[in-house]
Amino acid sequence: MSEARPLRVVSIAHPAVSRAIGRRRYAPFADRPELDVHLVVPATWHEFGRVLTADPPDDPGVTVHVMPIRLPRAGPMGWYLHVYPGLRRLLRQLDPDVIHLWEEPWSLVALQASLLKRRAALVLEVDQNILKRLPPPFEAIRRHVLRHTAHLLSRSPDATQVCRARGYAGPVTMIGYGVDQDVFQPADAVAADPGDAPRPPGLRLGYVGRLIAEKGLDDALDAMARTSTPVSLVIVGEGPHEPALRARIAALGLGDRVTLRGWASPAEVARVMHGLDALILLTRTTGAVREQFGRVIVEAQSCGVPVIGSTCGAIPDVVGDGGWIVPEHDPAALATLLDTIAGDPDERATRAPASRRNVLTRFTYKAVAEALATSWLSAAGRTIPREKIDIVGSDRRSPLSRSDIGNHAPTR
Repeated sequence: MSEARPLRVVSIAHPAVSRAIGRRRYAPFADRPELDVHLVVPATWHEFGRVLTADPPDDPGVTVHVMPIRLPRAGPMGWYLHVYPGLRRLLRQLDPDVIHLWEEPWSLVALQASLLKRRAALVLEVDQNILKRLPPPFEAIRRHVLRHTAHLLSRSPDATQVCRARGYAGPVTMIGYGVDQDVFQPADAVAADPGDAPRPPGLRLGYVGRLIAEKGLDDALDAMARTSTPVSLVIVGEGPHEPALRARIAALGLGDRVTLRGWASPAEVARVMHGLDALILLTRTTGAVREQFGRVIVEAQSCGVPVIGSTCGAIPDVVGDGGWIVPEHDPAALATLLDTIAGDPDERATRAPASRRNVLTRFTYKAVAEALATSWLSAAGRTIPREKIDIVGSDRRSPLSRSDIGNHAPTR
């Protein structure tokens, strides 16, 4: 086929049901006339107990197709069992050069796309970073989809290795998550809210996300009880671990230093972040949990707030120079770090701008769109700009490394 026609891409992505989260990364394609991008999203989506209705299909840079799905919820495998009854007709109508799946390779929709793709090259975007044998028929589905994948978009080196171990041998482009810089801005870039509470004395920490044991909040509480300097913590989120956290807070006598509040809008989360010295993400590795990205990291850093992260999964790679890393499940080490940075305002002053730079150079929507375009062009055999060639086919640890557990709202 002549390259006179723009490269036509069909991107199938349930996370893009929401404009605020999943669709913003497609906007830069409005300035890419060589790309004709079509986005397929479910009309409704079930996630964390909520039913989400797709935003209207009028986004810049992409033609959005809002389509009904079957099997929208089916127990613990609900995210991976849905299919689009109208996908065959749409693909025949569009005749894409590339089909891009923002779905895991064992999902039924991935199988559906691989069977219907015809001449299109398949690009797969993956997050799962724990290698485990899947029950039938999902293991067979994964191997089939990976055999028919022309290019892999990977959130982390661990996610790449999972696909390699299950038979994928092709090129890889690393991809991160973009952050909404219109919402997550440094405090000095937005007007002060007269309703903001006064800042407590000492080091001010924050956590945003689901309240589950694997997120390591118990370690943060234990560390706070050990510090010699005053440390306060605000927790934004909800989850099954909340009663245990409240009991732990009372047992450690931290009731006047820890604030818990429920889910908040992104703008409200940004205001909370403006009052912090550091955000914490202390996820613990388990047989079922290894942090895949930690989107709240880049949201905090976009606000100029450095992050204290654990060694779990992709956290160190995403944090980069914009924070500090401590061993998992080690309150003593965390307490030592908190005392150190509490007494060193210069260190905090250095990490704050570094965190902002980390986002501006690695986690903008433009950077994510560039990674998408690179993979699509490569899969279709089109010319890739010279400066992008070195990341195609690379398995090296990349500066661009989704959390398997949600962040500041149930939809992430």
